[in-house]
Amino acid sequence: MKYRIEKDSLGEVKVPSKSLWGAQTQRAVNNFPISGIKMDFPFTKSFVSSLGLIKDAGSKANLKLKLISSKKSKAISRASKEVWQEKHHHEFPIDVFQTGSGTSSNMNANEVIANLATKYSKVKICPNDDVNMSQSSNDVIPTAIKVSAHMDLTQKLFPALDGLIKSIDDKAESISGIIKTGRTHLMDAMPIDFSEELKAWSSQLKSSKEMFYVLEKKFLELPQGGTAVGSGINAHRQFSKLFTQEITKLTKNKYKFTPAKNFYHELSAQDCSVQLSGELKNLAVMLMKISNDLRWMNSGPLAGISDIELKALQPGSSIMPGKVNPVIPEAVAMASADVIGNDVSITVAAQSGNFQLNVMLPVIAYNLLKSINLLSGSMNSLSKNAIKTFKVNHKNLEISLSKNPILVTALNPLIGYEKASSIAKKAYKENRPIIDVAAEETDIAKSKLIKLLDPSKLARGGL
Repeated sequence: MKYRIEKDSLGEVKVPSKSLWGAQTQRAVNNFPISGIKMDFPFTKSFVSSLGLIKDAGSKANLKLKLISSKKSKAISRASKEVWQEKHHHEFPIDVFQTGSGTSSNMNANEVIANLATKYSKVKICPNDDVNMSQSSNDVIPTAIKVSAHMDLTQKLFPALDGLIKSIDDKAESISGIIKTGRTHLMDAMPIDFSEELKAWSSQLKSSKEMFYVLEKKFLELPQGGTAVGSGINAHRQFSKLFTQEITKLTKNKYKFTPAKNFYHELSAQDCSVQLSGELKNLAVMLMKISNDLRWMNSGPLAGISDIELKALQPGSSIMPGKVNPVIPEAVAMASADVIGNDVSITVAAQSGNFQLNVMLPVIAYNLLKSINLLSGSMNSLSKNAIKTFKVNHKNLEISLSKNPILVTALNPLIGYEKASSIAKKAYKENRPIIDVAAEETDIAKSKLIKLLDPSKLARGGL
């Protein structure tokens, strides 16, 4: 590989000759060979894009404040646009696990954009003095976290969540009136309308959606303008206002960004990220519950519950011919487990807000965006390949209902708990329909028992 020599405040550095980055980026590449996970990782592409948006909006704000020439501003904007349009993401080689402020990634963006802008303008563009004008890594990176998280929420998670809710609601409507054995403690319980089981899932997801819409608004309040410690040193007093106006324009007014109410708060703490991660964890728990319900209902086909049949998507065993496994619910459950773990990482990282700066910003960004993307993909897959396509095993439902000894619960008001219990035990022991045993053990006419123990009636509840 051919190299060129770049200089920074520490001296000379060998940089790959064709790369757009400079000395500070290369030092970070050399310093942090930790995980191999780069800042252009699929889960964090929006983070790199947001850096381009920030630099573009910053340059436009500085031009309005007459702090930079039109020629330099236009060149920086052109280069920045290419970054936020993902044309140069391969030029972001720094490991996620780097300096805690994310300074390396900010300088990476500054250097790439400066080199591109110099090429376009034929005027020397400085990474620090021009591209980073009125900015600090300490406000750029927290801003990038908010912008990228907001973009991924609105563009990926919300559509996926809406899609899953619709799939469940549609499926619930299609199976309305189908009665199945309810289960508590994984044991037979009173019958329910199958649709109500799915409506419960939908209700969970809708409650989560409401919380996300509350949290999403907080990510529109940006700390850009706080610079190094929150005081706004080296930035014009109007910079933050103009910046948020410009970044709103760049996103075609889809997002109404505003300056944060307190820059000191936003630089030193990551409350919003913790809150969002908490709701992402909550959603992950919901998806794991839905996935495990599907797995249990699909279990069998002979020795399990077998209420439903999930679509066969791939052979399930390398040694057992004909075996088919619930691969989608399993994958979603694993992704959900990872999201729960990400929440722990974010929680611990958010505690590292020492005085005026949090020093674990890159790992917060990585895990937050990772969780959003994992859940988005999981919900899309669950909707398409499990909810929409599973079939109800009507015969199995009918057999289990007819022999369900818990149906006798409906007779409690007439014969009392103790008598009903003895009937249930006998029916279970003899593997006989509960109606037949109840007819033998009580004076209630069989015709009346049929009405009293009608599963569809019992599923509606009441006396």
